[in-house]
Amino acid sequence: MPWSQYTVVDQREEFVGFARQPGANVSELCRRFQISRKTGYKWLDRESLEDRSRRPVSSPKRTAQKLESKVLEVRDAQPAWGARKIAHVLKRDHQIELAPSTVNCVLQRHGRISEAASQAATPWQRFEHELPNALWQMDFKGHFPTGKQRCHALTVLDDHSRFNVVLHALGDEQRSSVQPVLQSAFERFGLPERINSDNGQPWGSPGQPGGLTGLAVWLIRLGVRVSYSRPLHPQTNGKDERFHRTMKAEVLAQHQFRDLTDAQTHLARWRQVYNFVRPHESLGMETPASRYRPSKRAMPRELPAIEYPEGDLVRRVQKNGWICLQGREIRLSKALVGQPVACRPLADQDGEFAIFFCHQKVDEISLKER
Repeated sequence: MPWSQYTVVDQREEFVGFARQPGANVSELCRRFQISRKTGYKWLDRESLEDRSRRPVSSPKRTAQKLESKVLEVRDAQPAWGARKIAHVLKRDHQIELAPSTVNCVLQRHGRISEAASQAATPWQRFEHELPNALWQMDFKGHFPTGKQRCHALTVLDDHSRFNVVLHALGDEQRSSVQPVLQSAFERFGLPERINSDNGQPWGSPGQPGGLTGLAVWLIRLGVRVSYSRPLHPQTNGKDERFHRTMKAEVLAQHQFRDLTDAQTHLARWRQVYNFVRPHESLGMETPASRYRPSKRAMPRELPAIEYPEGDLVRRVQKNGWICLQGREIRLSKALVGQPVACRPLADQDGEFAIFFCHQKVDEISLKER
């Protein structure tokens, strides 16, 4: 199962984090995490997810040398973290207050960061959606070696919170591998309003009208809007691209993997750090989990029936992706074979139609054209 690589403590931490949010539906979360309500409330009642001491690590009488040692300890544990993240974690987790500039000086003095790297760290702002699950960005991280097999890491990121919904090591980029992982994510986190990806397989098919694939058809049937980035414009999925850079620096550059299972173990461990521990500069140094809420749109047990409003001309897509409309044969995506589509007349434009599959606009056609 896609979630089998996550430890019990990881699942507890994720469950408790969501269950303690204002207005959380604990019963629904228990169902999605496949635990009983008794277990869920037991996790919530526990003071800590692990038997760890809650004694503050720092004290007002700590010497400067010990402070520097703590800075270096965090840096060595997370070599890709900069001064701002380290300063935030020291204050949040250890009650040590140091200015980022002080932390930066410590790192430079001990050879942990170069002056060139410090000057290159220039923050910039991105657009983000106002609520969690309004948009998920989905892509593969460029494949990398794991023993004799290459790993294709499937990543899904929530646009609003930067919460990493999916990070899974796959052996290929086929629908048969991707769909079960997405289904598990939907069962746990619910359905997003929209998913954006690039135009490549298995998400899109640029050579087909509407660009749909079998995976896209499945997503649309679930009520998810599907959108695609423009060719050669990876910045459309900029947050997921940035996530890939972070993953490369903090995981891929630090480890060599024996096989896919070993890669998944490291990725799952880092995913918990990224979501629940690592401060995110674009979030005001908060963690992605602090801004994420599971979707209220639960994964249905069965695909809902396809219904169209009165006035639509409904046609079933025939073999090779064709429909017949007013005596004309119209070519649509082969991924829609066997599915009903709606031909919706465009207002004040005689002979012109918008083609819909469920809620998704597939194409516009004109019967005036040859």
